[in-house]
Amino acid sequence: MCAFEIVAREDFSPVTYLLEVRHPLMAKAARAGQFVIVMETEHGERIPLTIADFNRERGTITLVIQAVGKTTKEMQRNCRVGTTLYAMVGPMGVPSPVPHVKKVLVVGGGLGVAPSFPQARAFQEAGAYVIGVIGFRTKDLVFWDDRFRAECDEVIVCTDDGSVGVKGTVAEGIRLAIEKHPDIDECVAIGPPIMMKGCADATRPHGIRTMVSLNPLMVDGTGMCGGCRVKIGDEIKFACVDGPDFDGHKVDFDDLMARLKRFTAEERMALEHWNDTCRLMKQADAMAAPAKGDEQELY
Repeated sequence: MCAFEIVAREDFSPVTYLLEVRHPLMAKAARAGQFVIVMETEHGERIPLTIADFNRERGTITLVIQAVGKTTKEMQRNCRVGTTLYAMVGPMGVPSPVPHVKKVLVVGGGLGVAPSFPQARAFQEAGAYVIGVIGFRTKDLVFWDDRFRAECDEVIVCTDDGSVGVKGTVAEGIRLAIEKHPDIDECVAIGPPIMMKGCADATRPHGIRTMVSLNPLMVDGTGMCGGCRVKIGDEIKFACVDGPDFDGHKVDFDDLMARLKRFTAEERMALEHWNDTCRLMKQADAMAAPAKGDEQELY
């Protein structure tokens, strides 16, 4: 098994961090909208993470992660520059379609700002006029706004509390963008399910095609487990092999959000067990440490 070296790390907030991982072949193959499945250790959990960026010259893949569960918190603690991931499989999923449109709206909410960035860049490279709308709860959580400004013709920053940019959710940013640009051809939205649902609701009255990137529960990433099935109109699709991008106006978001809560109790138990283990390890280390007055006796 190859080990994949972490060559850069950046912390955006107490719970959001970036890892840049060396994988030249994957960097060469990656496209906007795809994802990877990562294992930190040999016996660790398999977790799907959307590719936030890729650099073919550096041979790296960038992941932006939110520490919300046992595994992502463990990675936040352990993954430093010079350490390695045990496994990283991909790129997986169908690359996001980049149709030749004149004007496109690229929307990212919270952690979804990261995977929406390569979408904005892909449309810009295809010659489209790109309007970026990025949303956060508050000013202190804002990240990559500079990257969006470098790739977009216009950028609207939204915060729930109005501490920077427009006060309100990304739906307000979408409203302002459509008001100024009634000729928008397409919208791409990535973020929490409730946010993507709001984006689809905002664009539906205007007939703007809206693509969303879904994040259902996933195990193997090959369509075999069936855990990532989603309802798209009258059809059942598997996000890992048929997506993750789907027509937001056809997605059954209520079903998606219900399925995401299926293992909430188990996830909470795993996190509590990990937190307890960490506390016990810290207590053991503290008891094993020499008393301050005894330090000289060790030399």
